[in-house]
Amino acid sequence: MPYTPTRVLRTTIASLFLPLALGALAPQAAAADNPAKAGKAVKAAKPAAGAAAVKPNKAFDTWADRFAADWVRANPQLATSTQYFEGAEQEALDRQLTPQTREQRQKMVALAKTGVARLDAFLAGPLSEEQRTSAAVMRWSLANTVASEPFEDYSFVFNQFSGVQVGLVNFMTNTHPLRRASDLSSYMARLDQVGQRIDEALVRAKEAADKGMLPPRFILERAQYQVDLFLKPDAGQNVLVTTLDQRLAKLSDVPEAARAKAVSGAARIVEEKIRPAYRRVQAFMAGIHPRTDDTAGISRLPGGLDAYQQALRTYTGTSLTAARIHEIGLREVARIEGEMDRHLSSLGYAEGSIEQRMKQLDASFQPKGEGDPRPELLKKYAAMVADAEQRSNAIFNLKPRAPVEVRREPPLTEPSAAAHYTLPAPDGSRPGIFWVPMRGPDFDMIRMRSLSYHEAVPGHHFQLAIQQERTDLPKFRAQRIFGGGSAHSEGWGLYAERLAVEQGWYDGDVPGLLGALGSELFRARRLVVDTGLHTKGWTRQQAIDYGIGAQEVERYVAWPGQANAYMVGMLRILELRDQARRELGDRFSLPAFHDVVLKNGSVPLDVLGEIVQRWIARQKQA
Repeated sequence: MPYTPTRVLRTTIASLFLPLALGALAPQAAAADNPAKAGKAVKAAKPAAGAAAVKPNKAFDTWADRFAADWVRANPQLATSTQYFEGAEQEALDRQLTPQTREQRQKMVALAKTGVARLDAFLAGPLSEEQRTSAAVMRWSLANTVASEPFEDYSFVFNQFSGVQVGLVNFMTNTHPLRRASDLSSYMARLDQVGQRIDEALVRAKEAADKGMLPPRFILERAQYQVDLFLKPDAGQNVLVTTLDQRLAKLSDVPEAARAKAVSGAARIVEEKIRPAYRRVQAFMAGIHPRTDDTAGISRLPGGLDAYQQALRTYTGTSLTAARIHEIGLREVARIEGEMDRHLSSLGYAEGSIEQRMKQLDASFQPKGEGDPRPELLKKYAAMVADAEQRSNAIFNLKPRAPVEVRREPPLTEPSAAAHYTLPAPDGSRPGIFWVPMRGPDFDMIRMRSLSYHEAVPGHHFQLAIQQERTDLPKFRAQRIFGGGSAHSEGWGLYAERLAVEQGWYDGDVPGLLGALGSELFRARRLVVDTGLHTKGWTRQQAIDYGIGAQEVERYVAWPGQANAYMVGMLRILELRDQARRELGDRFSLPAFHDVVLKNGSVPLDVLGEIVQRWIARQKQA
């Protein structure tokens, strides 16, 4: 039976998402301490239909640019990843690592509160359409910073995904620029601070532990493995030293003697300052281990349900409750499994659960023969991305200038990492990168295409690189200094997967189509599992038995709420697209719709809705 995405899409939007969620797709808090009531101050000042004619408020532009610059200055690592400044100021920030202290967090919250108050004043007055969008994005982001502050200790400082013990290493080895000889000095200055930042994070971890804020044991053990792995080689073979040597070898303006001196100096810093700090973390982890257990959900902690609801607001950009998200997930799982059952049966896989049959299908595509299959698989991923770039020409006007590469996830994080994308450097010194964990011995073969579409083209690479390259957006929006939450970005990634199915990219490739449906099923199951873990007392094993891999389950435990962003975001984008197609009829253009979603960058879902509504109104008038 051929796949009919239009029929499935209408089922999803018309009979599932709208009744459950539309009323809850409210902006974030007008009061900075109450995100659930988001946007009331913004809505109260919403301009009339002729708002596009309002002249820009120069005072807003001046304030917003200055505030954004102050925000970035307070976070030197953000300044480096975005290359936000120029000349001496940027060079000075490139020599610093962002403090990991509680005082740093309090400083940012205080700055956010100041920003929210000032934005409310601007939003109550005249702003142009573009300024109103910028103000709404800034306000949403800052209000979430404030509202999330009481729950800071609910996230383990040394978790296995975004913990300081891996975050600093990844930043130094991948993000800190080594473009020319002068960058070496800033690298060494930062390397000298790594031990101090680890110790600052350790203070926060101890304070949290003293209050009973402990991770589940299996999360602690994943982080312990990473620390042990970091400490295993001697200083000269440490990843901070070996990658420096490799990167310097590519610089023509670094003589061999200077390179050898730098590598020797880096090894000395690692031995004298960084390894001792990691050993202190190692001892701390060993000390709290007996106090942990395998209770998975954040509800295990006092006030955990409140912390989870705030996480849902942050990551979905809605006021949906955990119960409603759980229900959406159950219904989407049933819908997608029905589609998959028909296609699996057409291939002769008619017996057993969807999960069992998909495993059988995937097993038939596993690499055969001798030798390591990873290099060849990376080439296949690259070919899939290149093919997607060609196919995208028909349905996208906007495309990024920056290239995208496929790389294997680094060894330190590969055991627990999920595939992900990192932005290109604004100065062109680093491409967009689609990172693929390749743990083996088995590989996720039939989902390779859908993963490529999500993380690279036309997914995150199109979305994020285009935003960064937009010269007509305020700099703080182009560089995502104040983002719109995960629901927009991850919703777009999942939308890109759905788009490939709709556009017939899988014609003649039923296994690949099943891989795409399996990826969407995976995101629907996430809704069920994440809410189950954190509000319904699910165990780690229950989540695995529901069809989610162990590493993914552990990711949801360490990162409550984030897994819900994908499906909620995609459903909202599809809903807006259906509305535009319905209201515009023959005037509707899919590439033009994509332009609207992409050119405005990362915005909260409610702001995206207002942007699309204005676009529809303009198209009707044209």
